[in-house]
Amino acid sequence: MNRTRIGAVTPGARYRISGFVENLRNKKKMAFLVIRDISGKLQVTVEKEKNAELAALVDQLTLDSVVTVEGEVVANEYVKMGGMEMLPDTLRIESVAEALPIQDDSDIDARMDYRWIDLRREQNQLMLRLQTTLTAALRDFLLVRRRGFVEIHTPKLIAAASESGSEVFEVKYFDTKAYLAQSPQFYKQMAMASGLERIFETGPVFRAEKSYTNKHATEFSGFDLEFSYVYTCEEVMHLEEELLAYAFAKVKAAHGEDIVRLFGEDKAVTVPTVPFPRITLAELYRELESRYGYTVPDEAKGDLTTEAEHLCARFSMEKYGSEFLFVTDYSAAERAFYHMRDERGVPMGYDLIWRGCEITTGAIREHRYDVLKKQADEKGLGEDVAFYLQFFRYGCPPHGGFGLGLDRLTMLFLGLSIKEVQFLFRGPNRLTP
Repeated sequence: MNRTRIGAVTPGARYRISGFVENLRNKKKMAFLVIRDISGKLQVTVEKEKNAELAALVDQLTLDSVVTVEGEVVANEYVKMGGMEMLPDTLRIESVAEALPIQDDSDIDARMDYRWIDLRREQNQLMLRLQTTLTAALRDFLLVRRRGFVEIHTPKLIAAASESGSEVFEVKYFDTKAYLAQSPQFYKQMAMASGLERIFETGPVFRAEKSYTNKHATEFSGFDLEFSYVYTCEEVMHLEEELLAYAFAKVKAAHGEDIVRLFGEDKAVTVPTVPFPRITLAELYRELESRYGYTVPDEAKGDLTTEAEHLCARFSMEKYGSEFLFVTDYSAAERAFYHMRDERGVPMGYDLIWRGCEITTGAIREHRYDVLKKQADEKGLGEDVAFYLQFFRYGCPPHGGFGLGLDRLTMLFLGLSIKEVQFLFRGPNRLTP
């Protein structure tokens, strides 16, 4: 008999199931086991007096031992778990678990030390299934034929520091140095110069910054895209809002009820209405001051401060009834050198804020070699980006794009920290397991 996942079991048939022993009530005459796999839970009821062999095996079990059980599944209105139970005639112990070193209420660092055990929790398995649905939905949206996107995979070992000369991990590469890529940005733009026109990538991103916040990690999963023959920031924002509305609808349909059940009503997934509201940075600061008395120092007005970012959640809901807010018109001094600037010298880019947290930086890119080189020189990058500048010397279409952090999106969906939503977290003080 082939194994059946517990979520597919119905009364009135014989099944083989496998999973962890989540609960065990071992009485003199009866034993009640709750078996859990990633799809659900099922009560297994053993009448010990009728089967001495089964009784002996049950007596060996501990919580989180792994078993395979075969038997008839019958309806039982007194069983709270789905109104059914299995009456087994075969039980095999796959492995016996020692006493667990962590519990559900253990502190976060202890749970990270034993992450493979922590990941058994239903909340964490939902989190990973949510990430799977989210990533698949983002890909599906772009792969629809009329959108014409191509998936690429850019190298993560690079010869020069990407985007800037700081916050990169240096590694020994045979007899020279290499770096771990901060983002696929330069190679995404190379793809535009290659004539691929519309590309996306899902892959690891590395940031050598000693940040100890609940939203930063030294390695995370990015979802990036770039597309050609776009001329305004509005075109890039429009693609992103449609992409996210589509993906959120898929997440809600697949996991909405479970998210509310396990994480609370306040985490209910809202499918956003398109278009998302837009506001300039200067206008946003005026609104935050008049509404909440928040003032920002003159020297910080070219960028969005962390406190202002948090206030965006309240402001956007109050003014627009939206969890999302596009913020535009940042200072050129605070944006990357490859952002195109308009006739005012203002970068043609934006940040997207969701639930008071930045989830995207997007922009129209500068594709004219002479202007791009001048802007790189202004930032003092020069030789650091010499290889990148070569992409633009032989013709390159106008283009734009953005990147999303999949871990950060998951974090905001569920109200968790970045540590809790990564399969294995990497931070300044965490390299194991």
